[in-house]
Amino acid sequence: MTFDSFGLAEALTRAVRESGYLTPTPIQIQAIPMVLSGHDLLAAAQTGTGKTAAFTLPLLHRLLAAPAPRDARGRPLPRVLVLAPTRELAAQVAESVRTYGAHTSLRALPVFGGVGMQPQIDALARGVDIVVATPGRLLDHLGRRSLDLSAIEVLVLDEADRMLDMGFIHDMRKIFARLPARRQTLLFSATFSPEIRTLAANLLRNPQAIDVAPRNTAAHTVQHVVHPVPQSRKRDLLVSLIGSENWYQALVFTRTKHGANRLATQLADAGIQALAIHGNKSQNARTRALGDFKAGKLQVLVATDIAARGIDIDELPVVVNYELPNVPEDYVHRIGRTGRAGASGRAVSLVCSEEQGYLRDIEKLIGRGIERVAVPGFERPAAGAEPAERAPGRRTGRPAGRPAVKPARPNPQHPASAS
Repeated sequence: MTFDSFGLAEALTRAVRESGYLTPTPIQIQAIPMVLSGHDLLAAAQTGTGKTAAFTLPLLHRLLAAPAPRDARGRPLPRVLVLAPTRELAAQVAESVRTYGAHTSLRALPVFGGVGMQPQIDALARGVDIVVATPGRLLDHLGRRSLDLSAIEVLVLDEADRMLDMGFIHDMRKIFARLPARRQTLLFSATFSPEIRTLAANLLRNPQAIDVAPRNTAAHTVQHVVHPVPQSRKRDLLVSLIGSENWYQALVFTRTKHGANRLATQLADAGIQALAIHGNKSQNARTRALGDFKAGKLQVLVATDIAARGIDIDELPVVVNYELPNVPEDYVHRIGRTGRAGASGRAVSLVCSEEQGYLRDIEKLIGRGIERVAVPGFERPAAGAEPAERAPGRRTGRPAGRPAVKPARPNPQHPASAS
């Protein structure tokens, strides 16, 4: 099957070909016809499955098929609103719209905080067709009356599960109340959690459902490995691995903003080009760091979970869990940045004894054991090392630093458990 099979406008299929894509992914095969037919859609798809094109292509086709409504001054009113949880994801979706709409006159505008308000106000005043926004900044524009949502025909919720996790539900409801009741709504989520199903039941009308990846599964193209290491030796082990494994582009996750800053500084001191991105960084700094990383000018990007949403890099070779997440689902989100679109990737976790409970929960979630590989020389704390830091308590209220558990055995019933 090719993209020509969908009956999309020639300007769109030409842009797809120029982007190097020939064959649609499973989510695109299922979603594009449903979106074109006007159905509401509830879709579960992990990052890296091609979900952005699954909604941008049919929506661009729809906008090309009819003239844009205009305000009293003759300026086009936005007809599509895409809500995203983070600035990076909003910027990524807007860039995809520009890429696929390169041979059209349709205009998309990313709307998020951390950058000046006035350029966004000016762009909205000139008229746009698609607004891609984070909830907070969108409400700022609605409060200033710089954005008119009265002509919105389609609402897209991208990574809706993350928006709920980040506490945006009240902002989202305020936005929903300002939208036309008659509209098409598309909801994309990594999982069909009970919270997502509740949101969908209140928001969607007779939706079609798509689930292209079983809940909380990791891509089979990703090789997982755990390196047991004392907390006090993690930095040294990471530096050693970057050199010995020749990692030229590694995305490294920490739990906290402070931890990301500290690790990036330590790596730079070791002669490794590294920068950190997190919520306290200015948007310009985050954009520059991400741009350098994508371009291969930056060897290591150290990120927190929220800041990493929206990172979309073709063939990212390795993701490193410098610290395991205290919510096991976040492990799946993290490693979804590698092994995308059929490419191979590696997920490397540096795990101290205090994190064994987190590791067990992750293995239970993904339904497989993860191979443990001890790196010679890093099994014990260095002489005179400070006591290991305690892992912080998890959100479920379990006390920090629970006793280490025996590593889970690989599941013999799972074909990938020995990888």
